[in-house]
Amino acid sequence: MNQVRFLGLGGLLLLGLGRAAAQDIPVYPPPAPLDTAGVRSDAQTFANSQVVGMGPSKGLIVKYERIPGNFSLKSTAVGGGADYNTQVSKNANLVIKAYAPLLNHPHLKLILGLNYDRQEFQFSTPATTDQYGLYSNIENKGLSIIGAQLAVIRPVDAVHWYLFRTKTELNGDYNSDELSVSDYLKVTSEFIYGWKRSPTFAWGLGVQLGYTLGRQSIYPVLVYNRTFNPRWGVEALFPARVLVRRNLSPSSLLFAGYEVASNNYNLKLRTPFPAPNNPKVTSLELRQIDLKFRLRYERELLSFLWTGIEAGYRYNYQFNAFDRTNNTRDRLIDSQLGGTPYASLDLFIVPPRKLLQKAERSRK
Repeated sequence: MNQVRFLGLGGLLLLGLGRAAAQDIPVYPPPAPLDTAGVRSDAQTFANSQVVGMGPSKGLIVKYERIPGNFSLKSTAVGGGADYNTQVSKNANLVIKAYAPLLNHPHLKLILGLNYDRQEFQFSTPATTDQYGLYSNIENKGLSIIGAQLAVIRPVDAVHWYLFRTKTELNGDYNSDELSVSDYLKVTSEFIYGWKRSPTFAWGLGVQLGYTLGRQSIYPVLVYNRTFNPRWGVEALFPARVLVRRNLSPSSLLFAGYEVASNNYNLKLRTPFPAPNNPKVTSLELRQIDLKFRLRYERELLSFLWTGIEAGYRYNYQFNAFDRTNNTRDRLIDSQLGGTPYASLDLFIVPPRKLLQKAERSRK
């Protein structure tokens, strides 16, 4: 069964490569709104990865995601022991992100980003065996991410651009009174070099050094942003995310596509348990990889405030736990969450329309 699952979905692992690359980094000034009477043809003075029609950059984002109803959790102790099957009665995510320009020079832009994520689970049946004590930790503490990042955007000329970003995060089941930086710290970085072929077409290639599939490894990244006409476009960070965009109006956008969402958490167990290669497991690494099929609608509420509504279906590829105290990172628990619909609502602040118009005039 596990072999069939691996062979049938092996490609899904590749989709997670590069997920944490530059999809959330805004560009200052933001791209001009799409002219619904026709696509702009004038050349950009300085290149970047964004194209007309993508909408304004996001400065502050507050998002809440909820998976309604019950769905299954099936766990197997790899080294032997009882299985654990239950229903997840709650799975919710709160995400807060903020971006601010530290430097906004035409040839160099520095962007500071901060983020806070919290994922909560509730299970219908309490875990009773030592192996599955991690679920008690998750239910009592939740899973948190606190991060900071610095992005360097370098428009070289009217065609070439590159981006470098480094990001540090604290990922795990910690509380504020027991937080240890060394126990939860994770660092990622990426570099992308790109070409701006026209105001409606930009693409780039790069690499990421990160933890997308557990261990710190190098992953490839392909950026492809293109507006085909006043109504249709594509925004892709392949293979992690591909979205088809429909410009309904200058103040409303519709997206459809997929995204691979992965998380990596460090957990400290209250009750140690024995494993084949470690008689006293006290720390675990939880790796979660989800494939989301998404339909998203964004609309302007005020000149500086937009909202986003998203719905779709989440397929969980893995929710596995590895021995973090063992250098071999032995897999101890093989788990999978049941597929289920999900929905989210977010609000985000963007540069006011007057600033967009000012930036537009400065490019003419």
